[in-house]
Amino acid sequence: MNEKNIRFDNLRGDLFGGITAGIVALPLALAFGVQSGLGAAAGMYGAIFLGLIAAILGGTASQISGPTGPMTVVTSIVILTAIENYGSIEQGFGFIIAIFVLSGLIQIAFGIFKLGDYIRYIPYPVVSGFMSGIGIIIIILSLFPFMGQASPKTVIDVVIQLPQGLANANWDAVILASMTLFVIYLLPKISKAIPGSLIALLAISPMSSIMGFEVPLIGPIPNGIPELKISSILSYDMSYLSLLVELALTLAVLGAIDSLLTSVIADNVTKTKHNSNRELVGQGIGNMIAGCFGGLPGAGATMRTLVNVNAGGKTRLSGVIHGLLLLLILVGLGAFAEQIPLAVLSGILVTVGIGIIDYKGIGHIRSIPKADAWVMVIVLGLTVFVDLIQAVAAGMILSSILFMKKMGDQIGSELKVHPLREEMGTEIFSNDISEKIYINHFDGPLFFGFARSFQEAAEKLPDIKMVVLRMNDVPHIDQSGLYALEEVISVLSKRSIQVIITGLKKQPKRMLHRINIVPGLLSERNLFPTFEDFISWLKEGIRDFGDSEEFFGDLCKLENEKVGIKYRL
Repeated sequence: MNEKNIRFDNLRGDLFGGITAGIVALPLALAFGVQSGLGAAAGMYGAIFLGLIAAILGGTASQISGPTGPMTVVTSIVILTAIENYGSIEQGFGFIIAIFVLSGLIQIAFGIFKLGDYIRYIPYPVVSGFMSGIGIIIIILSLFPFMGQASPKTVIDVVIQLPQGLANANWDAVILASMTLFVIYLLPKISKAIPGSLIALLAISPMSSIMGFEVPLIGPIPNGIPELKISSILSYDMSYLSLLVELALTLAVLGAIDSLLTSVIADNVTKTKHNSNRELVGQGIGNMIAGCFGGLPGAGATMRTLVNVNAGGKTRLSGVIHGLLLLLILVGLGAFAEQIPLAVLSGILVTVGIGIIDYKGIGHIRSIPKADAWVMVIVLGLTVFVDLIQAVAAGMILSSILFMKKMGDQIGSELKVHPLREEMGTEIFSNDISEKIYINHFDGPLFFGFARSFQEAAEKLPDIKMVVLRMNDVPHIDQSGLYALEEVISVLSKRSIQVIITGLKKQPKRMLHRINIVPGLLSERNLFPTFEDFISWLKEGIRDFGDSEEFFGDLCKLENEKVGIKYRL
């Protein structure tokens, strides 16, 4: 379980873990800030404030939080939207900050209402397609900075303008970005002691000025602790309110998914158990505070969390140290950061995008069920070319429909409608009786995906006198299942076939009464607590009447006093 407060019983491990995570976070924070459109400083502010607050208040002890690839993609959409509606970042800054703060508030609400428990129900094909789509977006949006040019704002624009970009490529920038890729991928083969992205940042950045390369740089970064931007929120005139809420919700949902997936990974590595809802509250407060200072919204970062754990970090102290280290770097090394070429950051981002893509899921696309493969591909395509939240929503809806169809088809194919003699043998009842009573077993809930199969099975019944629906294994029935049951009972009644239900549990029985299937369509006398009770009643009725035709005839007419009172019907 997670500890509630900062502990110092793993000081050495948390110190090394926090410092290592901070070193890894530095180039990523700068790169994400630049790619978002708000600048490198915004990435640092987000990493510092979210990293500190989420470490203290979150529900995953070893988690490192800050700007992430998926959150940066959505943030860049927020910035683009502000520019389109207000003309510039400066004029739309109140709109941007309001979205950041509201997204944090929504995450807090998610935690308070315990929605974190439901993240685990997102199907893997949806997560896989979504994360791979995010990785592809990051790579595509890094192509123009890789070539020393300002990037078009959307993936489609990048694809359309790519031939022109290649023709106008700044080869100095291409050399720096390529060297960055080379260092990041080569260094781990030599030593994993220092992150390759940091070495690339420290070693390749000075080469730009030493070799006289003319490439775009990060540019001025404010020194010291940032100022509060509350005035920007207060001055926001509530224009485009619906758009503001939509974008804030997008950030909140994505941040929740991103953070809790990382929490699950941290649990697997550390053999601990995170608190999902507390994590959402901590992330929400962190994003609110980061937003108030103009910092990028973020989430739990998988790579940085694993770096922290592998270096010895176990408690919240490691996350605090990570945030404090970044703050010290911002205060003391801002002048150095200003000279970092954007091409170096683009090279780092390309490796981030490559790392996010789910190669395992894509590699198994021919082996997994076709429905899952299609969901993965559709979500990936929608993520890259349409919209992130629409991609997840479409994936969830499509997955649910396909799951319901699969379950409905499975239950329909397993419906066991058979004569009573197959259930009881021929020793107890004669063939004359056994062939006139059919038994129908149900295993599992009756829901909308099952309704059609149920009706088709009932239509195939031969010319019989009675159908017994054994429902002792039905824990739940939904509206579609109720209406299907109602339709079947009506059809059978028109054919003068009696319907008996045995083993009804509380919820199905309550629902049958609520919509008046019982007693409106089916008498309470047709319900038996157990199948054994029904068999006892049947034995007594057949014995007293002797002749099965007379027995079944009176049951159908419901007129015989002996049958109606003594034998329930």
